[in-house]
Amino acid sequence: MRTSRKGSVEMPAFMRQLVKETEKRVSSFFKGGRGGAAEVEQPRDGEREEVIPSPYLDRPVLDKLTEEGCARWGLTYALGSMQGWRANMEDFHNCVPQLGGELADWSFFAVFDGHAGSNVAQYCSQHLLGQILTTGKGCGMGSEDDPERVKGAMLEGFLQTDKNLHAAARREGWERGGTTVVAALISPYYIYFANCGDSRAMLCRSGQVCFSTEDHKPYSPLEKERIESAGGSVSIQRINGSLAVSRALGDFSYKGAENRTPTQQMVSPEPEVCVVERSPADEFLVLACDGVWDIISNEELCAFIHNRLSVCTDLRDVCSQVIDLCLYKGSLDNISIILLCFPGAPQLSAEALHQEAELEDLLESKVVEIYDELCVRGEEPDLLSVLTILASSDIPGLPPGGGIQSKRNCIISAYYEQRENHRPMLPNGGS
Repeated sequence: MRTSRKGSVEMPAFMRQLVKETEKRVSSFFKGGRGGAAEVEQPRDGEREEVIPSPYLDRPVLDKLTEEGCARWGLTYALGSMQGWRANMEDFHNCVPQLGGELADWSFFAVFDGHAGSNVAQYCSQHLLGQILTTGKGCGMGSEDDPERVKGAMLEGFLQTDKNLHAAARREGWERGGTTVVAALISPYYIYFANCGDSRAMLCRSGQVCFSTEDHKPYSPLEKERIESAGGSVSIQRINGSLAVSRALGDFSYKGAENRTPTQQMVSPEPEVCVVERSPADEFLVLACDGVWDIISNEELCAFIHNRLSVCTDLRDVCSQVIDLCLYKGSLDNISIILLCFPGAPQLSAEALHQEAELEDLLESKVVEIYDELCVRGEEPDLLSVLTILASSDIPGLPPGGGIQSKRNCIISAYYEQRENHRPMLPNGGS
């Protein structure tokens, strides 16, 4: 059984090299150019141009934070998070596999995706669970696993956290900051989901998506109706053309409409709370920020993780592979994921391991073939050329839901091994 362990995973050297080789192209993209630096109009004499800091970096921060642990009733979990292309890391999380006391067989997990700063997300990650438990004590949560009581405690916990946060925000100057939240409270009989914003939870049962939370976006009909009733508007799919979520904790600059309750403001702190009865067929549950869900669908991620669990024993490695997949598919956001595995999760499979080894052997041979062919044609066998050719090739046996992007680390490693083999040797064995 896994024991709690924390640590960080170093970025592979070949990944650093990939970033170095592609930095100029990507940097040009973010600066508005096409293959070169963007042309910038020079300010006239006496005028001073206001420089707006970019929310993106010239190259991503690829180091990952990972964490793993277990609960005594059979749950295992792992967390993976990465800053990525964003200028700052604004994600926080909670992983509490055992709540203690009367709730010793209960677990709580949550992802907080901050915006306009990380302060609100950090505050909520420190206070939300305590507020839910305080509220829950008053309604008998634990002594009786009553879904309506627990749902009420979670709802009130969110609203009270937002109320307390308001005082802290005025004191600390956090009015512009906010955070989405997706949380799962797991009891012996039920899984309670609370979602506020566009982070998302997904439950996989018997290899299929059994349940997922709904994103709260300004253009959704009911959300848009509330926003407009509170005096706001929705343009370019954002509140007042600015905020891309319609429910969040914080964001008090959108919560000032007079004669309206907190849940009737342009941005509502009210979570959508759902309850799902547990089943022996439950396999795994995913909580993740929109840096994941903007890139991959529920069904794709369910299929990918289901496949990865048959070849990986370390859940942290599975989380890392999901993060890399989202990065390679184009995610420009912070990326955070919590993976919870129930006793019914897929187990290591000898057949799946054999298929994985065959796939990697095939990819390595393809890299050698492409590299040699480019050399014969007198073309530079750079990494991007190899990746482009492979992406247009028919490769059988790729992980479902992941495709060629999910094997890029294998491809990159094979490429640099091939390049090393082609390096000219100097006299006396030097290189």
